[in-house]
Amino acid sequence: MPRIDTDIKLDFKDVLIRPKRSTIKSRSDVELKRDYTFCNSKQKYSGVPIIASNMDTVGTFSVAKEMSRNSLFTTIAKQVSVQEWIDFAKENPEHISNVAVSSGITEADSIHLKNVLTAVPEIGYICLDVANGYTEYFAEYVKKTRATYPNKTIIAGNVVTGEMVEELILSGADIVKVGIGPGSVCTTRIKTGVGYPQLSAVLECADAAHGLGGHIISDGGCVCSGDVAKAFGAGADFVMLGGMLAGHDETPGEIVEKDGKKFKMFYGMSSATAMEKYYGQVADYRAAEGKTVHVPYRGPIQSTIQDILGGLRSSCTYVGAAKLKELSKRTTFVRVSQQANEVYASTTINK
Repeated sequence: MPRIDTDIKLDFKDVLIRPKRSTIKSRSDVELKRDYTFCNSKQKYSGVPIIASNMDTVGTFSVAKEMSRNSLFTTIAKQVSVQEWIDFAKENPEHISNVAVSSGITEADSIHLKNVLTAVPEIGYICLDVANGYTEYFAEYVKKTRATYPNKTIIAGNVVTGEMVEELILSGADIVKVGIGPGSVCTTRIKTGVGYPQLSAVLECADAAHGLGGHIISDGGCVCSGDVAKAFGAGADFVMLGGMLAGHDETPGEIVEKDGKKFKMFYGMSSATAMEKYYGQVADYRAAEGKTVHVPYRGPIQSTIQDILGGLRSSCTYVGAAKLKELSKRTTFVRVSQQANEVYASTTINK
């Protein structure tokens, strides 16, 4: 018989962070850098734990250079060639520690991953990325990858429940990507009826991961810097952004004009656009689970990066967190009304 979980589950739009007494004099006093040691690779990380998504409209080397200049991280799109990786590593050795090579789980993906890591062995991070992280095959693939690359930090996902986070960490993942359907160009929830409200997913998955010494990424659902703060407040170790970083000079695509306004194309990696681009068509056994949109052209990405970091620092000052590390300990969420949700949606769409 079908089972109904009657516990309330929440998205970012359903809550606000309650302010608390603070002794912090200025936003500039807030430290956003975090230091982590990963449970399986034993590799150490130091930086601002915000990650550009490995979508091909965001996870580019041009974006990576700008992110790295601010101690942020980028998962490079898996379609990037070996030669492009070689060129990037040769020309930008100072940025190589802030990027991950992305891979799927096919035999061709395995070969490509091996070729990239052979050509550029200084890459320290692997992102194993699938839409559905619940298959037995995926957990086995994580185990295989851990055995093959014992000293690389492995990011794996996506999932939304604590038990699968635990399984992936025990299989060899260091960081688990959390999120099914929350992204602005993801239609999984519409096409399949499957998903989980992102704030609750982060709360539950962070608890599961931290119990094993692992880490999580909140992947998707952030439409403004306040959502980034909510994700960190819920216990995320990293926050991955796609749509918020799209539409800039550093992202691919031509600028188009509509009604006197400038736009750039942005699409999900399970969209018809992406599948036709890389595979020639949408396979007859599946449906596209992403959409293609035009986002407003936003100029240089540095202005958006600084806006996100400024909003996050401000969030910390409102709750008295002198360091980003303290934000989850200082965060109390309050639920908001449906009317407030509607105002939130109307003011953030297409920003």
